[in-house]
Amino acid sequence: MSVMNNSTSYSPLGLLLSNTSSTLTEGAVAVSKDSFSNALTKNIMAMLVWLALSVINSSMVHTFLRHSLFYENPRYIMFISMVINDALQLTLVTALYVVSYIFRRIHASVCCFLIMTAVLTTRSTPLILAGMAVERYISICYPLHYSQMCTIPRTLLLICVILILTATPPVTDLLITTVKDPSVFHTTIFCDHSLLFRDRSIYYKNCVFDGTYLSFVALTLLYTYCKIMVTAQAASTGLASVKRARNTVLLHGVQLLLCMLAFVVPSLQAALISLFPRLSLEIRYIFFLLVYIIPRFLSPVIYGFRDELFRKYWTRYLACRGHSIIRVRPFLLKVNL
Repeated sequence: MSVMNNSTSYSPLGLLLSNTSSTLTEGAVAVSKDSFSNALTKNIMAMLVWLALSVINSSMVHTFLRHSLFYENPRYIMFISMVINDALQLTLVTALYVVSYIFRRIHASVCCFLIMTAVLTTRSTPLILAGMAVERYISICYPLHYSQMCTIPRTLLLICVILILTATPPVTDLLITTVKDPSVFHTTIFCDHSLLFRDRSIYYKNCVFDGTYLSFVALTLLYTYCKIMVTAQAASTGLASVKRARNTVLLHGVQLLLCMLAFVVPSLQAALISLFPRLSLEIRYIFFLLVYIIPRFLSPVIYGFRDELFRKYWTRYLACRGHSIIRVRPFLLKVNL
């Protein structure tokens, strides 16, 4: 069975996380390795960014869990699910990036777990964005019905539905491969989606799914933004909450555009590498930063800094942590008289 080339590779994961410039052929991988100094610099930068974002995300989760007013509010439940999803995705892709410099080939079953988890977290982000935009739309356009429409059970049900929807494509990828090419799971491979799930029907199935659900998310964000804009124009007093909601949905749209890069990058990256083959490793690393790293900074900005209530408790928690670090603990000195 032939393997799809880079220009048609569905998953950007293998392309973005590879530490080498590789060309996929009939089961072979042509490799040009990165230099030690470049590899060390890239890994240190990736680990530092992961560490900084992990500290930010963990402080947000801790702030959320310490105060009941947050986990009793659907808005913040959706937000913290986004933070956890981003943290998992960032940890996974960073680990894959670093490990790719140590192990060139790994067992296919391990690769399968990593790929499926990465794809699930990547696809969850746009759907969570749509859910958060709908929550903002209801709170502004239907404030009297908000408490009946946006409840904690419904919010948790929505998160479960999102997980089921995003888990369906990778699970079907696994089932199709298990039926048509089960021998691949007994081999060691370079961890790339197109090398693991090699049947062409998987590629076309995922193209249809991604096009459908990304269009749905984009239309949802556009509709909610327009409705909030109409409400903002109708509000004679120019409510600050309406303006904040409008700006929040607009930022969600920016997040969606950055998320969509993960689905168009393989073709764009392959085109740039064909034009500048000597810069292939640098091109891969730049796209890795643009697609997987930079978008992870937006969630803390949108809710960590812009939301007044969360910012109040979050900065208080950070201040307390800072004081505890420099606190000097007194001790008693016994003196014999």
